[in-house]
Amino acid sequence: MNIAQAITDRVEIEALRAEFTDAGLMHDDERFASLFSPDGVWRMPHVPLEFVGRKNIRAGVEHGQSLWQFFIQTIHPGVILLDGVAASGRCYVAEFGRLRDDSSHANHGIYHDRYARTPEGWKFAERIYEVRYFDTTPLTGAPPNPIRA
Repeated sequence: MNIAQAITDRVEIEALRAEFTDAGLMHDDERFASLFSPDGVWRMPHVPLEFVGRKNIRAGVEHGQSLWQFFIQTIHPGVILLDGVAASGRCYVAEFGRLRDDSSHANHGIYHDRYARTPEGWKFAERIYEVRYFDTTPLTGAPPNPIRA
């Protein structure tokens, strides 16, 4: 693989990872699901939940969104290992929020990813969320009136 293609692939994969968080925070469930390959898998073993295929991923994120009063997630760049039409990588996550049952959650974790180059561009073939730190200390703050784009 030439250097220009490797740089392009890395930029596109970073954009995919950022768009995952953006689609989730903007409640754009259709866009969220479209970030996965048609047979893509999203796993959260700590819950435990697994969604296979875009239809199930969309239903899963839609249901998950309904459980939260508010939820914030930030991602931090990690490694990307390129292998032609496939790639793997990790990125690091910090998130917090309050569920509708008034329980608070703050955690830090790692997304372990497999990516596939598709005719639509890079997509998640598999995304596994590993929680490394979990805190249920009540959050004392609250979101101001949200601005919707």
